[in-house]
Amino acid sequence: MSSQEVRFILSDTDTSMANALRRIMIAEVPTLAIDLVEFHENTTVLNDEYIAHRLGLIPLRYQSPDTHHHHHNMGSRNDIHGIFLPHDECVCYDRCPKCSVEFYLDVQYDVVNAMRDDNERGLPWNVTSCDLKSTNEYVTPAHFLNSEEQDASQDVGISIVKLGHGQHLKLKAIARLGIAKEHAKWSPVAVATYRFWPIIHINDEACMNLTLEQKQELVDTCPDRILELDDMSGKLLVSEHAWETCTFTEDVLQKQQDMKKRPEDEDFITIQHSTDRFIFCVESVGSMDAEDIVMSSLRVLKDRLNYLAQMVENLKDI
Repeated sequence: MSSQEVRFILSDTDTSMANALRRIMIAEVPTLAIDLVEFHENTTVLNDEYIAHRLGLIPLRYQSPDTHHHHHNMGSRNDIHGIFLPHDECVCYDRCPKCSVEFYLDVQYDVVNAMRDDNERGLPWNVTSCDLKSTNEYVTPAHFLNSEEQDASQDVGISIVKLGHGQHLKLKAIARLGIAKEHAKWSPVAVATYRFWPIIHINDEACMNLTLEQKQELVDTCPDRILELDDMSGKLLVSEHAWETCTFTEDVLQKQQDMKKRPEDEDFITIQHSTDRFIFCVESVGSMDAEDIVMSSLRVLKDRLNYLAQMVENLKDI
């Protein structure tokens, strides 16, 4: 587990649950994203819509003031649940701090150019997410996923547009809460996938008919290296990392068919996938920690089920 990626095993359940969780992570975990942009001045090379679209795709991160209470009654530190209201649920007339966050951006090339040292003067200025000034101290653009990405980058944040001589960009952007069902900019994940846990069984009796060379051949055939040969006993063993790597097993199964004396002989190795154990991999785009996305998706699922149960109860009363 790291802040931008989490891998975990979900077990004692079935595909429907794994699927539901995956789809909720992708499309129904609420996040903040820029939804309205008011342009006051734009003499850059990109038109208003284009810049607005790029602003919408910048991940926004909420960092709660009580970070040290992490995982207590308040929930996790950057889960937005209960902090902001969806725009349509808020009782305010147009917008208020409870349902929106305002950002201001005002960059003028000539002002920036005047502040640079001599050898930088005259070069275009890259307007990045660092130039967005937030009105809420706890909500900021996620410029980078982690420090390695920051060190490797040439910019100080996410590029929005480059300014040349005499150009000026001034705007106000309003971020709101939303889910990716409405627009992909609200999706907190870059990758959310799961694989079935592999069940690899080695038939020791059948393997006794194989020579050491043949066993070594079976080990070498598999690109995922799910098998290994025990030097002491000469037995085939399942590699301890097999469950992580086991994705492509056609080669081994094909090879064992070729090695059999008769096609109907018992298999040396059988590989099946488990129906109640799943290996999940979730990568964040930076707006939330990967772990919080998982916890948040469980909460969304629970709320959905409670809502469904309530509806069924109501039907009974009718």
